[in-house]
Amino acid sequence: MEYSQIKETCLYIHDLDKAASFYHNILGMPVISTEEGRHIFFRCGSSVLLCFIPEKTKNEKVLPPHFAKGKQHIAFEVASEVYHSTKESLLQKGITITHEQSWKDGLESFYFEDPFGHVLEIVPKGIWE
Repeated sequence: MEYSQIKETCLYIHDLDKAASFYHNILGMPVISTEEGRHIFFRCGSSVLLCFIPEKTKNEKVLPPHFAKGKQHIAFEVASEVYHSTKESLLQKGITITHEQSWKDGLESFYFEDPFGHVLEIVPKGIWE
């Protein structure tokens, strides 16, 4: 099998308004779908970030039930030339960087949390190449 990408990634949250405020207003991801009391979806480059309320999706009848608990992790890739300005922009918006990592070939990434405690990371293009 040949895969072209992971099209959707899912986080489980408890407040749609908080998710919208963070992922849309702070991280700048366009909202592409909302269902009150169930989910909010965001465009992230060519992918989609799905944010579900697990109390709704763990009892699905139409789709397969799904849910998760605890600190989930997602890394967002940015172009190498905007890595540092992305970091500076998030700092100016009040985001606290919780960890900075040096990788092979002199590449770096940084970690921060969303309002639900999920561990998010910004990586420059090329980190897995």
